[in-house]
Amino acid sequence: MSILLDTHAFLWWVTADPRLSAAAKTAIDDPSTRRCVSSVTAFEIANKFRIGKLEMAGEIIESFDAVLGDAGFEKLAVTSSHALLAGQIPSGHKDPFDRILAAQAKLENLAMLTIDPAFDTFGIQRLW
Repeated sequence: MSILLDTHAFLWWVTADPRLSAAAKTAIDDPSTRRCVSSVTAFEIANKFRIGKLEMAGEIIESFDAVLGDAGFEKLAVTSSHALLAGQIPSGHKDPFDRILAAQAKLENLAMLTIDPAFDTFGIQRLW
């Protein structure tokens, strides 16, 4: 299995938040799973921290690459192909972070690990 963690799923895994579903935790903890975290997740966390919506994220921001490396997560950079699809993918969902994540999941053949049912409108597999 190959998954792309939505920002909240990544944060909930890092902080051992009980809101992370059992299925999500199992998928993340399975060593045979290819686990990807997008560079857009780093941007979203840093942006929300800057504007005061994610006060607990300072430590995560400082050690973001180390957290990914220690956990065996693969960093997924945003490419122009991802960006172009995100701008064109049919969906009424307007959140630019979600649109890029959905495009990455689609182009990289990854299941989107998210609680957010809005991803169902993108025509990708959602796991939760």
